[in-house]
Amino acid sequence: MSQSAKSMIRPDRAMVLAAGLGTRMRAFNGQIPKPLVLVGGKALIDHVLDRLAEQGVERAVVNVHYRADQIERHLASRLRPQIVISDERRELLGTAGGVIKALPELGERPFFHVNSDTIWIDGVKPNLGRLAGIFDPARMDALLLLAPTASSIGYDGRGDFSMTPDGRLARRGEREIVPFVYAGAAILTPAFVAGVSPGPSSMSPLFSRAAQAGRLFGLRLEGLWMHVGTPDAVKAAEAAILASAA
Repeated sequence: MSQSAKSMIRPDRAMVLAAGLGTRMRAFNGQIPKPLVLVGGKALIDHVLDRLAEQGVERAVVNVHYRADQIERHLASRLRPQIVISDERRELLGTAGGVIKALPELGERPFFHVNSDTIWIDGVKPNLGRLAGIFDPARMDALLLLAPTASSIGYDGRGDFSMTPDGRLARRGEREIVPFVYAGAAILTPAFVAGVSPGPSSMSPLFSRAAQAGRLFGLRLEGLWMHVGTPDAVKAAEAAILASAA
């Protein structure tokens, strides 16, 4: 596909996952849901939404469950992108189930899919723009932003994926250590979730399905990714943000 053809399918809608329970953070944030935790003076979810707005996203579907009222109030005055709440108060639907519920608002074109608690410092070019610039629906059902495990702040796991030189991904085996972790941002097509029934379900088997079909791709993040799953990681992320602004 030519570069001009690719630009025509640049995502203008997004799914932002804000329905998690954030259990490990509650001792730190008290009665505040994790997406509203301040990092560098800004709520985590606003870091995400500001980046989406910069990339021309017009509508963002935000799913809510834990402390949903607080998140709705926080987002009520936001103009860009337009916020559509996907209410999961009665039943937490998981990463894939949340997308299935939101599909009527996301439309039939590729869309950004971003965790509300992911945060990074961009390099020379915005990473979401880099994703959009190489996404090719003829070859890809999903394009994931990947961070190197060795240089990410707050992450000490075994990684999620290995990547071939052409960007195709393979899932980590049970006893393997792989060099890349999913950074919580992606471009997905509706085909990625095809065949998934409404109700609670996980994205994990869909990653495996797409990888086996050769349609799961990755892009290495330029800059610095920060995993803010714990209070200590929030402090480290704030220090990194301050250092980058100096």
